[in-house]
Amino acid sequence: MKVTVPQSRVHGDAHAPPSKSYTHRAILAAGYSDGALVHHALGSADTRETMGAVEAFGGSAAEVQDVLEIEGFAGRPEVPPDVVDCGNSGTTMRLTTAAAALADGITVLTGDESLRSRPQGPLLDAVDQLGGSARSTRGNGQAPLVVEGPIEGGTVTIPGDVSSQFVSALLMAGAVTEEGVDVELSTELKSAPYVDITLEVMDDFGVAAERTESGYRVEGGQSYEPEGGEYTVPGDFSSASYLLAAGALAGDPEVEVHEVFPSAQGDSAILGILEDMGADLEWDRENGRAVVRRSELTGTTVDVGDTPDLLPTIAALGAAADGTTEIVNAEHVRYKETDRVSAMAAELSKMGAEVEEQRDALVVHGGESDLHGADVEGLGDHRIVMALAVAALVAEGETTISGAEDVDVSFPGFFDVLYELGVNVGRE
Repeated sequence: MKVTVPQSRVHGDAHAPPSKSYTHRAILAAGYSDGALVHHALGSADTRETMGAVEAFGGSAAEVQDVLEIEGFAGRPEVPPDVVDCGNSGTTMRLTTAAAALADGITVLTGDESLRSRPQGPLLDAVDQLGGSARSTRGNGQAPLVVEGPIEGGTVTIPGDVSSQFVSALLMAGAVTEEGVDVELSTELKSAPYVDITLEVMDDFGVAAERTESGYRVEGGQSYEPEGGEYTVPGDFSSASYLLAAGALAGDPEVEVHEVFPSAQGDSAILGILEDMGADLEWDRENGRAVVRRSELTGTTVDVGDTPDLLPTIAALGAAADGTTEIVNAEHVRYKETDRVSAMAAELSKMGAEVEEQRDALVVHGGESDLHGADVEGLGDHRIVMALAVAALVAEGETTISGAEDVDVSFPGFFDVLYELGVNVGRE
């Protein structure tokens, strides 16, 4: 699908969708339990893949009147009757690779072309260290994956600078092993707030895990049991970042974003980043509401080591700001649905932005940029699509974005929300 976004002003109220990160973890945590109800879950392509994985392991997952009713496999996943297809969802593949290592037999996991290019090697090695067997069918650390269990727990050493999802996967599975799992990190952990999200969800499901001097530890023999058998997913700051950025760039005079309550989400940093750039905003934490007004922004320096999903949003903001915006500590952002560093450099350049791509950084010279409408590509990445749409709001003329349907991965109603904020979105 192609979407055309004209230069526009935006105003009104918008609601951040439920958090994708929390939804994934809540679905799998409910799968590890006897069963649970998950409220305010994000319904998206990615989260449906995690629901499918729970069913593959012997549970069931169905949406009934906006509530996910999940029957779990009580910490003992069955060997799936077929290949587990994770689609485009890296979170699903990584979390369920560890779940597969608990099953007494062989599980095969695969995904689409993009997912089959993403690194999984450290997690496969971790399963081997815990007494299971895990390998890439092509011997390159990428899916398709073949995983054989069951593991009983133990100590594992993995790097922390490839994906925090490896740590999350091992902790969630480790809680139902006999011995528990000690995760020792051999390098600095990137995207650490995502592990904090995992710990928060596990705690809400009655499972204890903790940081240690060398990494993380979860005791074995635990059971997933949320209070009252229910769990509610919070709003998503990654998705809210596009709405907040839209308000800062094109508010007429303001955009009010709801469902932005404080949580462990690292991407709540977008509010501080906007303030650093000079945005006029107010965040009512108690009521989960942020108001952002159109502002003259200036460039800043942002370390995205813990917030890789914000790079596209920050790049779009930097292209419209005065001065230079440096997005640093970004090499791991190259290993997402696409290489987001290269993708934003290429597509913003088409729109007239002066962008400098470095190995672990993206430098946007907003003061030297003159944004104009262009034909750009989403490159199979939902976050690239939404960030380009934000940049289009302040680009002269119209911008046409190909592959716009990919917003369904995390924010299915994104373009409907833009329309409700006053953007005359065209679709074909």
